[in-house]
Amino acid sequence: MAASELQKKGIFTVIFVGLTGLVISLLPFLVRWLQTEVLSQFGMVFQKGWELTPESAAIGMNTAYAGALDSAFRILAILLWMAIVIAIVRLTAYLLLRAVYHSSKQPEVSTLLTTVSSIVVYIFAFFLIFQTQYPGIPLTGLFTGSTILGIVVGLAIQDTLGNLFAGIAMHTDQLFQVGDVVSIPNRGTGVVESVSWRGVRIRTFQNKLVIISNSVLGKESIEVAPKDNLNARIVFFSTHYTDSPANTIHVVREAVRKAENVSQKKSPVVRIRNLGDSSIEWEVKYWLDDYTMHNDTDALLRERIWYAFQREKMSFPSPVRALHRHETTPELGVEARTNIKMEILKHVPIFDPLSDEEIEQLASGSKRRVYAPNEAIVHKGQEGGSMFVVTRGHVKVQIPEKGYQKTVNELHENDFFGEMSLLTGEPRSANVIAIEETEVLQIRKIGLKPILENNPRLVQLISESIEERKVLLTAAAAVEEEETDTPRKGVLKSIKKFFSLK
Repeated sequence: MAASELQKKGIFTVIFVGLTGLVISLLPFLVRWLQTEVLSQFGMVFQKGWELTPESAAIGMNTAYAGALDSAFRILAILLWMAIVIAIVRLTAYLLLRAVYHSSKQPEVSTLLTTVSSIVVYIFAFFLIFQTQYPGIPLTGLFTGSTILGIVVGLAIQDTLGNLFAGIAMHTDQLFQVGDVVSIPNRGTGVVESVSWRGVRIRTFQNKLVIISNSVLGKESIEVAPKDNLNARIVFFSTHYTDSPANTIHVVREAVRKAENVSQKKSPVVRIRNLGDSSIEWEVKYWLDDYTMHNDTDALLRERIWYAFQREKMSFPSPVRALHRHETTPELGVEARTNIKMEILKHVPIFDPLSDEEIEQLASGSKRRVYAPNEAIVHKGQEGGSMFVVTRGHVKVQIPEKGYQKTVNELHENDFFGEMSLLTGEPRSANVIAIEETEVLQIRKIGLKPILENNPRLVQLISESIEERKVLLTAAAAVEEEETDTPRKGVLKSIKKFFSLK
């Protein structure tokens, strides 16, 4: 399409220049014919060019007509030559813009520079052509008058000219382009919507439109986050001195790494920025896929860190201002919490063969974990070793399919997943994502192993329970895959091998 357009413009320019040049070359013949065949009948006889013979010049009207015709043909020649110049310049400008469009990040910059350059070429070409047609007219006076007029006009439109030249300078340097995030002191931060020779339009993150002239912008210090660059952000938080730094780094990095809009090209950096009076002060440096969403991503990471701390029984330190006595709701004791976990585990079919004492032992070793909305609880391919029971909220089970995550099932309160990973150590066969704030009870291998070692008969009963379990939802394709990854006849053998049982 572009090649066809270029071919059309090229052919049109060649034909136009050729025809115009032909007309210019025929002008002398047209003048001679007009003088000898037409004007001679009116008593006008020429001896050289448009110079009349003394007899014809004696008639004043003939002299006026001859001067008018001479000026008309000279002006026609100037116009024809200027038409050729304009055609050639326009074709050249089109070729330059076409080449720059594919290589430049800001084609509008090249358009502006090409337009200004074309105007300069037109001015110089006009003066040269004018001088060839009127060699006897000195241009010094014209230039002097133009200089004075230019000074007057320049003073009148100095702001406009300032915007123009400042725009040319910025466009040449290509400081930023449409889609970049820019921060200007005392004017705000936003996304560049358009760049022109007059100024820049910026859409702030409060959805306000800020228009800044190039002359003003050229005097400001601008912070630019290019849209095609891997831009970083830093989020701060604090921990108690009693919290292990190594564990904090691991917990926070894992919470941040899988968050939306966090680039997978670089791993987040979690580091201590200061040892404060009452807490360890931390910072998380991460890189974004889309920097225009940095405010939302910062907020999301703070949320993910909070939930990660809740799961790991960590808390944020608070400065002590004053001591106030107030009534608080007493926390549940260990026995009460264990009883609640026991009631939850009794609803899990695969644990039906366990006695109350064994259920209590298993409950004591389980952990409650809370996940944020849209946070992953397990990832496909992740190493196994635990299962989960949904105690509050609900989750979705997803498997990758043709470039996107297909939801194959949703699990609600008292539903469970990951039992094959707990019993055989198989990798996770699907992603399980919290739809809302979700609390799960995590049963780990370390809590189940002593029970199986003390009661070997449970291995046989649990394997039979696994084999008899039926899928509750017909759409639970991911759960079915997880349950059938190990052939049913090999469940017993796989359990014994994973738990190192005889």
